[in-house]
Amino acid sequence: MEKYDLILKGGNVYIGENNIQKTDIGIKSGIISSIGDLNSQKSVETVSLHNLLVLPGCIDSQVHFREPGLTHKEDIESGTKGAILGGITSIFEMPNTNPNTICKKTFEEKINIAKQKAFCNYAFFIGASKENFYNLKSLENLPGCSGVKIFMGSSTGSLLVEDDDSLRKILSSGQRRVSVHSEDEFRLRERKYIIQDVKAKVQDHPLWRDVETAVKSTKRLIKIASECTRNIHILHISTKDEIEIISKNRKYVSSEVTPQHLFFHSPDCYNKLGSFSQMNPPIRSLEHNVGLWEGVKNKVIDVVGSDHAPHTVDEKRRKYPECPSGMTGVQTLVPVMLDFVNQQKLSINDFVRLTSYNPARLFGVKNKGMIKQGFDADFTIVDLNRTQMIENKFIICKSSWTPYDGLSFKGWPIMTIVNGKIVMRENQIVGERQGRKILFN
Repeated sequence: MEKYDLILKGGNVYIGENNIQKTDIGIKSGIISSIGDLNSQKSVETVSLHNLLVLPGCIDSQVHFREPGLTHKEDIESGTKGAILGGITSIFEMPNTNPNTICKKTFEEKINIAKQKAFCNYAFFIGASKENFYNLKSLENLPGCSGVKIFMGSSTGSLLVEDDDSLRKILSSGQRRVSVHSEDEFRLRERKYIIQDVKAKVQDHPLWRDVETAVKSTKRLIKIASECTRNIHILHISTKDEIEIISKNRKYVSSEVTPQHLFFHSPDCYNKLGSFSQMNPPIRSLEHNVGLWEGVKNKVIDVVGSDHAPHTVDEKRRKYPECPSGMTGVQTLVPVMLDFVNQQKLSINDFVRLTSYNPARLFGVKNKGMIKQGFDADFTIVDLNRTQMIENKFIICKSSWTPYDGLSFKGWPIMTIVNGKIVMRENQIVGERQGRKILFN
């Protein structure tokens, strides 16, 4: 008789689209060994999951954990603790740290930190620059690399590739999907007079970084990607116009939206939260929020990522435009999106597609994104009926704040399992560090 390390008993298991079965899962050596009736089987540990929904481990494919160089805001340990508390089992971390992650040395430094500190699985992006494009073909294939990241518009940090010639060189070097922050730097510079006015306020943020800034950049990007026949992933889409453009240009293009762009809209968010709702690209008016939801509904949007980009409370309280852009999100992505499920704005199929299946499929993640025999035993276990308030004190991020402070959400992560080990249970970290380097096909 086979002995398992862990049996998950009687949960409502998401086997595949429109296929949720009340069944058991047997886990051995961090792998899904069996799915089915395991009543007669022995295990080191058995956990009853009566009335809980067992989902493939959620992958947050856009986080900024600020290590090295900016660890007063966040680090890999605190960031991955936030991830597992929020039901996230794997993260892809961005390269705009200090120093930037643009070579083998800086990349391997991050991998070594994560080996010691990570509570969830991890991969890191290589930043594209005008200096390293010739080397990207080898850099993107470093073990644990989630791909190349391009900043077309200046945001947090110094990485910037604003011109078409450099873009073309980068997209011609390598084969893997390239993730892009798409804002037109030339237009941002032209419009900087808006924020240089002494009367400038945070409500002017979406006026400076306007719709045309996003649209112009995305059109340029798609044109060059098509010429280079290179797959691209456009991050944090913020305009209904881009949804329309992408819907007609799907061959080489996938896209992401953040929970905050789906939840908030201007001017309401700026009037209530001030610079705590400031991010790049900005949260825009209700018509763009509605357009983004159309993109989700019509499957133009492929992925939901948090763009977890923390800054301290003191930094965020600075007068605009000295206050930095970005907000926390890795710990709140799952409850915010599950609340949308309860509002019937999303189905559970949509949730899994956006947070597990598509991130794994698009980026070529090995053995994740589905509950399937032989796959990694990563699970996000949720109670769709639990209502809980999100508060600043709940956020484990070093910056300890959330734009959702004081708001209640229905649908909550109850347990996080990483590589077959329970690491979070009932809002408490209960396991040791179980994070491993993510493998890619």
